[in-house]
Amino acid sequence: MPEVAIMIEGQDGAGWGRWQRLARTVEDAGYAGLYRSDHFTNPTGPVQDAVELWSSLTWLADNTTRIEFGPLVSPVSFRHPVITAWQASAVDNLASGRLQLGIGAGWQEREHEMFGFDLLDTDRRFARFKEGLEVVRRLLRNDGPVSFDGEFYRVRDAVLMPRSPRPGGPPLVIGGNGPKRTLPLAARYADEWNAFLVTADRFAALSARLDEILQEAGRPPEQVRRTLMTRAVFGRTTADVERKLAGQPADELRSRGVIVGTGPEVAEQLGRLEEAGVERVMLQWLETDDTDALEAMAESVLPR
Repeated sequence: MPEVAIMIEGQDGAGWGRWQRLARTVEDAGYAGLYRSDHFTNPTGPVQDAVELWSSLTWLADNTTRIEFGPLVSPVSFRHPVITAWQASAVDNLASGRLQLGIGAGWQEREHEMFGFDLLDTDRRFARFKEGLEVVRRLLRNDGPVSFDGEFYRVRDAVLMPRSPRPGGPPLVIGGNGPKRTLPLAARYADEWNAFLVTADRFAALSARLDEILQEAGRPPEQVRRTLMTRAVFGRTTADVERKLAGQPADELRSRGVIVGTGPEVAEQLGRLEEAGVERVMLQWLETDDTDALEAMAESVLPR
């Protein structure tokens, strides 16, 4: 079975109390890690509590000792890559090397419009993303001064201190399923590729394509870790699962990559993901107040 971590949507009312309870549960229950989104708000609906990303990760670094953690993912569209690299280096230092730095291009129109950030069209958005990745990688990978002169970002003889305790800094994670844009960027920059909400068969196909691009670029495929973020609907009993599904057909959700079921059913689906090459799965946990179910899932799934 792959390693099992938990992922939450930080904009779904994740105030300090909820975040701290979740973190302690994930750490104590034996999960491999805790990850969160980086959004101001959801695409629609009311604005809820959303503790700022790096504030929450700093607390996590100082109040846990075992779990790995990070953003899935943090957009360069409203976070300057120099500041992101500086914060990541500092937090990884505080956490003794447990941060994994997920970076993305940005996508949600509402939050960019709300707070005055330019999302850009798709081509320019990915051009900016590529430059952001280049800046972050240079700053984290090099102990000496680095320079970069691009359309969107520029640095000159720049050095970040304090540095991560790991040579090269925290691993860079690139998330997404796009074979034309995302996978080539992962092949060039990522230490870890994180797919989103796909079935085991689809994951295997995308992973095989990533292998091809890596080989074309002269990188061994084993240099890029393979992980998956997908939603989880867990219940202690079949009746509990059906209650949470609220009429949604379980098989239909599974056909879209969602993990659904009781402990044995979840473990079986995770086993198929491992066969497809998933090394760690981040289960999106939307029931942020139900830490009892989170503990129950750990007890019934992790020993397997």
